[in-house]
Amino acid sequence: MGIGKSKIDPCPLSLSLGKSHSADTNQRPPESDSKSSEISLRDVAEQSRTAEAPAEEQAGAAGADGVSAEEEEFLKFVILHAEDDIDEALRIQELLQNDFGVKPGIIFAEMPCGRQHLQNLDDAVNGSAWTILLLTENFLRDTWCKFQFYTSLMNSVNRQHKYNSVIPLRPLNNPLPRERTPFALRTINALEEESRGFPTQVERIFQESVYKTQQTIWRETRNMVQRQFLA
Repeated sequence: MGIGKSKIDPCPLSLSLGKSHSADTNQRPPESDSKSSEISLRDVAEQSRTAEAPAEEQAGAAGADGVSAEEEEFLKFVILHAEDDIDEALRIQELLQNDFGVKPGIIFAEMPCGRQHLQNLDDAVNGSAWTILLLTENFLRDTWCKFQFYTSLMNSVNRQHKYNSVIPLRPLNNPLPRERTPFALRTINALEEESRGFPTQVERIFQESVYKTQQTIWRETRNMVQRQFLA
């Protein structure tokens, strides 16, 4: 990802998919053993940017050695959030980084503007160890947000090293009630900021050994892609 912490110039999260004011709480994610229903986020994102990015932009994305001019960094977490929840996402980001030492992390609004949403989502999910879903009243109102969480879940199922990497989080402010949470997310133990056990939950989930394992796999995958690009 390699963008670090930057001044926020948020991209509209529902730019092309519009908004939906009702969430289907009974919808289940596709079965992981069905080939026809598998979602490869990286493949979809790659097709999107290959089809729409100018050829010269693709050629200039890597230097002579195939490495981006901007040093990439594997992050601890990315927070996926509704467009109206940027301030709350920033607060959670600062809480995790400053109070619990879980850093570096990023919120989705900090991803570079001017790029395809699918490319940003791919970079965010696969360029970090954990994907945090900020469950507020606003989260399920956007079709784009619903797409984010279903795709993130499928990505964690289809990639062994991403198992248990999707973390629903109910913040103190405007949390999404449990009874209105989609079934697919109710099957995962959510972080509850108002819970007295919140600090213990954070410590148990964000383990350094898990981060290091995912970081190693991410580097190996990136190096393999770069070698294929140069071949």
